[in-house]
Amino acid sequence: MQIERAGALVTGGASGLGLATARRLAADGALVTILDLPTSRGAEVAAELGGVFAAADVTSVSDVRAAVAEASALAPLRVVVACAGIATAAKLLDRDGNPTPLEDFERTVRVNLVGTYNVIAQSAAAMIATEPNASGGRGVIVTTASVAAFDGQIGQPAYSASKGGVHAMTLPIARELARHGIRICTIAPGIMETPMLHGLPQAAQDSLGAQVPFPPRLGRPDEFAALVAHIVDNRYLNGETIRLDGAIRMAPK
Repeated sequence: MQIERAGALVTGGASGLGLATARRLAADGALVTILDLPTSRGAEVAAELGGVFAAADVTSVSDVRAAVAEASALAPLRVVVACAGIATAAKLLDRDGNPTPLEDFERTVRVNLVGTYNVIAQSAAAMIATEPNASGGRGVIVTTASVAAFDGQIGQPAYSASKGGVHAMTLPIARELARHGIRICTIAPGIMETPMLHGLPQAAQDSLGAQVPFPPRLGRPDEFAALVAHIVDNRYLNGETIRLDGAIRMAPK
């Protein structure tokens, strides 16, 4: 799929993996729309990239539909990258042996899984209405899971379930959208340099990086963005979840 002059939508594009991806797509010539919360730096990032900011909540059908329409107004929507999500930690039971609030579990699943599904659905509907390219392709969707989908640690039942769901729905959606010339892949990052990790002491960051077999460091957002660009470019990648983790396998805790 040709990125240059294509319309691209990046959710969670104001920071972290989404920001790196938005910058990479813009550098490759895409017309980028940043979808992020109204309180984010989305407007600033969009101005930097010569794109558009769509203030939206990924769990809102009307918000995402409007953002997709804004992205499509710039150019036919060809690339969608879903990076918006939350990372929460809560055990099944609290220290007294009582169940933790169900609402916390539901919120994580709603943002990470339901929100991703919402973005895929609204984006695919817009892509179907576009003209295919010479090879019959209409667009590429890339979603974000996590190694926690496979190696969930203690305290991650909600996060692991939400990211496991993103992985699990990739293949059936790829099969459904194949007849429309739309591909979808998922990236499952390991321990990445994100704003959340930057809040940890340097010693803690170094310790986490040292757990990675090779290279023994945290993953960089630009490496995530590079993989997105490759997925978009490689027409034979479809229906797959790719681990981007330096071969780490997370311990129980």
